[in-house]
Order: sequence, then C-alpha cells, then structure tokens
Amino acid sequence: MHAVIVDCAIYREGRRIEGPSDFSDALAEARAAGDAFLWIGLHEPTEKEFEHVSAEFGLHPLAVEDALNAHQRPKLEVYDDSLFMVIKPVVYEPESDSVTTDELMVFIGDSFVVTVRHGEGAPLAAVRRRLEADPEVLKHGPTAVLYAICDEVVDHYIDVAAELQVDLEELETAVFAPAGGDARNSAVRIYTFKRQVMEFRRAAGPLTAPMVRLASASVPFVHEHSQPFFRDVNDHLTRANEQVEGLDRLLSDVLSAHLAQMGVRQNDDMRKISAWAAMVAVPTMVAGIYGMNFDHMPELHWVWSYPTVVLLMAVAVYGLFRLFKRRGWL
Repeated sequence: MHAVIVDCAIYREGRRIEGPSDFSDALAEARAAGDAFLWIGLHEPTEKEFEHVSAEFGLHPLAVEDALNAHQRPKLEVYDDSLFMVIKPVVYEPESDSVTTDELMVFIGDSFVVTVRHGEGAPLAAVRRRLEADPEVLKHGPTAVLYAICDEVVDHYIDVAAELQVDLEELETAVFAPAGGDARNSAVRIYTFKRQVMEFRRAAGPLTAPMVRLASASVPFVHEHSQPFFRDVNDHLTRANEQVEGLDRLLSDVLSAHLAQMGVRQNDDMRKISAWAAMVAVPTMVAGIYGMNFDHMPELHWVWSYPTVVLLMAVAVYGLFRLFKRRGWL
C-alpha cells in the first residue's frame, strides 16, 4: 500500500497535525476528534490495493469500480456514505504540441477525502501545499479540498486553451502562406489538431453538469455555504468551454478554407495543363497533315514550304501563348 499512497495526513482547524502512519488508525483519530478529517492520496492503485481502502472508508462498490477502471466521463455521484466525483485534467505537451487527459477521482465522506489519480499529468502535491498555506480555507474540511482540486483543474483548462490558441494561429499562418506549403501535411495537421480539441472537449464539457450542481444546490457532504466558490469555478469552466468551442469552429473554418484553396490550386493547374496542351496541339496538327505522304500535295514541291510551315507553327504557338498569358492561364 505504501507504494500507491502519495500522501496521508490529518487536518484539524485548517492545519496539518501529526497522526498515526496507518490510515485506518488515522481515520479513527480524525472521526474521534469531530472537527478533523483525513486526506489520503493514491496513485493508480490495483484492485487488491484499493480493496482495503474501500472497505475501511465504506466506499460504494460502483464508485470503487469506476475509480479502478479509469475510463469515466466527468460526473458527480452521491451515495449513502460518500460523494464521488470524476474529473479529467488536461495536460499540454509543449514538445509535441499535443493534448492528453488523465483521470482524477475524489471521494468525500464522514471526516475523510480520498483522491485516486491515474496518469502523471495531474499531481495534487501543489494543491495540498496551497491549501496547507491557507488554513482559513482548509478549515472548511473536505469541501475545501474538493473546491481546490476543481479550481486547479479548471484554471489549467484555461492555460491549455491559451496554448492551443497560439498553436492554431501558427497553423493558420502555415496553411495560408503565399507559398502554399505541403497541402497533404497541412490537412494532417488540421485533422490532428481537431482530434486534440475533441479530447479537450470530452474532458471539459461533461464537467459542466457536476459544477452546476455543486454551485446551485445543496449536495450531501459539501459545506452548505460553498456554493459561491463553486459558482466561481463554474464561471471559469464556462470560459474554458467557450474557448475550446471557438477553437473547434475556427478549425472547421480553416479546414474548409484549406480545401477550397486546394480546389483553386487544382483549377489553376488544370488551366495551365490545358493551355500547354492547346499550344502543343497546333504544331501536332500541322505536322500530322504534312506527314500523311500524299503524292498530290502542291506544297511538297515548293522550295520554301518547310520554313513557311515551321514559321506558321511558331507564330500560332506564340499567339496562343500570348492569349493564355493575358487571361492568367499561364
């Protein structure tokens, strides 16, 4: 168990206090104190490792199953003995300009908070340190922990959306560059970018319903005066969702414009090919007529027939070249 327990501590009156190293004894001490709670953080526990935790804290079997599977949509579930919330943090990788999502499960109950983290992109050490530095917030108990986690994740949504906005501007510059660039590579980049935005939307969009519920109604195991704080988080979440929706619309517009641009370039190429084919057709036709080897062709016995025909073909081709040039086909 010690391999998956990231941190385990008792908090009383907003301050961390020394407690038993065994989380079962620590939970009993927190419940006995009445005004304290235990916060235990786990990282990717196995079913066997989590079995003891779930039995000790009385977690609902359905919530335990969701916490172990780690492929859940953001949601909020209320059970008889605990509250269960799923949050999907979003991680931006600057080296590859890609977006990945992890999963974070939060259990809140009688004098305890259990956080289960899957993935490496959403460490809670910073959240714990921030709360421990602000006893006035932490003294509100497990609700303060849930609020701080939601606030941290949603604020990071906004940061990632800003990074994606910068990447989108660079993509637009590359797609609409005068040189045109590699059309196939641009299409792949747009499609890949759209997949990343979709991954972002799958994390941020479904979180709206749980946040609205926390911000507007009395939820068991959540402090009755916490609604204003969750409303603030919900406002930030709405801003992040609006940003990602705007990115998705812009990507669709960029893709449509890119396809139209490719169509225009293909039309230009076809006009150039048609113009050159027309210029080649004239001397081909003349040479074909005089290459039929008929005996009764008067021009065949004229001294100046060859240079005259060659000159005629050159003049015709030059005339067609000038015509196509003026009309923008070449």
